[in-house]
Amino acid sequence: MKIAVSGKGGAGKSTVAANLLFCLKERCLPAFAIDADPDTNLGLVLGLDPEKVAALPPLSELQEVIMEKNAGGGAFVDLNPPVDDILEEYVLRDGTIRFLKMGRIKQGGSSCYCKESAFLNAVLNSVLLDRPEAVVMDMSAGIEHLTRGTARGVELMLVVVEPTRAGVSTALAVDRLASDLALPRVLFVGNKIRSQADADYLRASLPPERIIAMLPFSEKVLERARQADGRAFGREDMIPGMEEVFEKICGGG
Repeated sequence: MKIAVSGKGGAGKSTVAANLLFCLKERCLPAFAIDADPDTNLGLVLGLDPEKVAALPPLSELQEVIMEKNAGGGAFVDLNPPVDDILEEYVLRDGTIRFLKMGRIKQGGSSCYCKESAFLNAVLNSVLLDRPEAVVMDMSAGIEHLTRGTARGVELMLVVVEPTRAGVSTALAVDRLASDLALPRVLFVGNKIRSQADADYLRASLPPERIIAMLPFSEKVLERARQADGRAFGREDMIPGMEEVFEKICGGG
């Protein structure tokens, strides 16, 4: 399964992504954990060593590697540079999970913009279209790392939504972007639900047939988010109800 997780900042998308990855790891299923959010929180939520996460360079900043991968094109851009070595060298391993950071997409006109974009697209094409491993991508709300080409490999966009007007607005915007990219399946996950009124608000604000779960606010999840000790993610850290979400979207593996 190739899953992209998006939503408003603070909605809990990195935590939801980490929950899905834990379910894959617990079942010994190989997967790529891709942090495509410039805030780069996924590695810390997964409980990877904070120093190693900080030391792992985002792929968009590998200027020497990017230039080397494009060397054969001369003044032109190689639209499909080989990246298998990148997926071995620039990752952190946690059991069956391989974690990598995409980094920020630069704006047009920035130095090496086209070559960086081609390089990142090649990485995503590889993991989404060519590789057999599962993929969980922690996206920014703008899902700017996805193009029409790479979007062909995404089987599911999971949009995490808080029961707030801003949360709903962002979720609907992500839904429109996903529609523009012709993603085949977009589902919503209500998160941090404290009351029936919260759940009712989301059901009235979003397409109810595409809401896959209403996940409760969890003090344990909040407490873990405050910790900085790099403790490995465990079953006790899961959001109540996420196991059922995994079973629904992945069929248990």
